[in-house]
Amino acid sequence: MYTVQYSRRRTLGIGVCPDKGVVVRVPVGTSRKVIDEIINEKSDWIRKAQKYHSSLTRLDQNSRFGDGESILYRGEENLLRVIPSDKYYIRRSNHTIEVGITGKHNPQLIKTMLESWYKVVAVPILTELFHKTLSEYKEFAFSPSGFSVRKMKKRWGSCTSKGKIAISYDLVRLDPVFARYVILHELCHLRHHNHGQGFYNLLSDIYPDWRAVREKLKQIIR
Repeated sequence: MYTVQYSRRRTLGIGVCPDKGVVVRVPVGTSRKVIDEIINEKSDWIRKAQKYHSSLTRLDQNSRFGDGESILYRGEENLLRVIPSDKYYIRRSNHTIEVGITGKHNPQLIKTMLESWYKVVAVPILTELFHKTLSEYKEFAFSPSGFSVRKMKKRWGSCTSKGKIAISYDLVRLDPVFARYVILHELCHLRHHNHGQGFYNLLSDIYPDWRAVREKLKQIIR
């Protein structure tokens, strides 16, 4: 099965996405016969892409955010407790995250509440880790012009040409080793604004184990 998207583009393109499946983008007026022929021609590549996506780990995969489920926080499984309440709240203690809700169980509402909570708790935790990492590698004299923790859909971190570094609040859900890697990765971009050999040489100097951590992080999608 695949989805067809018609547009004014001149060429045909195929994409395999974890959420949308196989998506075929074609010029307006392209016949179904031509599309089927291209799909058959690319069938081996499509199967390989689908196999790769099936190996990925999605945060909150298959979760209905119900009482008694497990959710990640700082790389550890936490028990989710959904408590009927006269007000909305979230609090955490002893590896238990308690969500108070009014009314009936609403998975989307609980998910939204948790995402907002993650954003709030991520800021001080990841900011502290950022400054700790800067201090730990002070001999490299990294001088970022700014730092922020924010929502990032497709990347775990970024560094602008002006030296402003940002990382995803979702990193607070994972083992701190991943946030540390992302921070060091972006700090290296202060010297090298690309992924050339100079960048990787610097990253290898300051974090020899970066490859193993990167491979594990690449297996996680949101």
